[in-house]
Amino acid sequence: MTCVLVVDDSQFMQTVVGNALTAAGYDVCTSSTGDEAIEMVEANEPDVITMDVEMPGMGGLEAVERIMSRNPTPILMLSAHTERGATATLEALERGALDFLPKSASSSEQNIAHLADAVVEKVDALSEATISSLALARATAAVHATKRQVPDPDRQAAVPSTTAGGAKPATASPRTTRRVSSADTPDTKTPVEGPLLDHPTIVIGASTGGPKIIERVVAGLPSALEAKVLIVQHMPPDFTKRLADRLDSASEYDVREASDGDRVRAGDVLIAKGGHHLTVTDNDDGELEVALTSGPRVHGVRPSIDVTMETAAETVTDPLCGVVLTGMGKDGAAGIEAINAAGGHTIAQDEATSPVFGIPRQAIETGCVDEVVPASALVDRIVDAFTTDGETDD
Repeated sequence: MTCVLVVDDSQFMQTVVGNALTAAGYDVCTSSTGDEAIEMVEANEPDVITMDVEMPGMGGLEAVERIMSRNPTPILMLSAHTERGATATLEALERGALDFLPKSASSSEQNIAHLADAVVEKVDALSEATISSLALARATAAVHATKRQVPDPDRQAAVPSTTAGGAKPATASPRTTRRVSSADTPDTKTPVEGPLLDHPTIVIGASTGGPKIIERVVAGLPSALEAKVLIVQHMPPDFTKRLADRLDSASEYDVREASDGDRVRAGDVLIAKGGHHLTVTDNDDGELEVALTSGPRVHGVRPSIDVTMETAAETVTDPLCGVVLTGMGKDGAAGIEAINAAGGHTIAQDEATSPVFGIPRQAIETGCVDEVVPASALVDRIVDAFTTDGETDD
């Protein structure tokens, strides 16, 4: 039976979350502190952990860091839906947690029931995560532990300014999906080779486990590509602005949360605003215009990857690349189909490096994905999609 460790200093939340998981068929154990959680992880080896952010003594952030550096385990954060809670949650994701749920300030039966259902749904997805997909999270946690032990205020995140060039995959239909192994893309990047297509647009979609992968991609995009980038990460309001701020500090690109009517120029990265769909409304002289809408949820989410990708496929006349990353559900599959039909290039993250393979799997099953690649190869393959010379995959 799958074991879930519920870590929360609130006996009420332990009971609510624990009962919901038990009713769903999980074996549940509980802990009230970060220190105790670390001991229980080592003793019981749970399959999934739900972790409160703020607790007496060792808080959730330090507990996540220590667990992920020693015993990598899928962790779902439960945080207060406040400015402080949003900031702490993103820090937890930075340290290796894979997903989160905001706790409502209201303790009404309806809100408690909704949280319980959401926890079960998230744990269902995280219980399928493989150890290999946690490698990046473990490395991140180890780096944070080292930084905490040896402070270095002058250190800045490394931002690769160049990337490997190479062959541009064929765009003729029907397409043959190319699967790239980690060995195809060395960690040491080489300069962009050959001329690049003008005015490239990249649309990236992700859900569970996505923020860290997105950060890696955005930080690695070379400025020479001069791309316009739209990112849809399934997140509620108040979290996407803080995600944009964190990405901006790690990238050569100008990263910001999308606003209604924004103009997107070369070197701009827009993060879809939580609670709103991001649509592409115009493509003029190498610039995009976007709009925010509060239309119905698509696949139960808003923002939706499909909405952004489909409107990009309809509107963008310049070179276009669609990328789907880790996450649960099928949002993004129709968007990949639309970009494929419009003649764009399509990429999906592979199963081995996806904490949750639902979104990439659904896209791949459409037959419209050109390449399936590990997280380490994403930047190189995106750049290659906009490189004009070299051999094709024919």
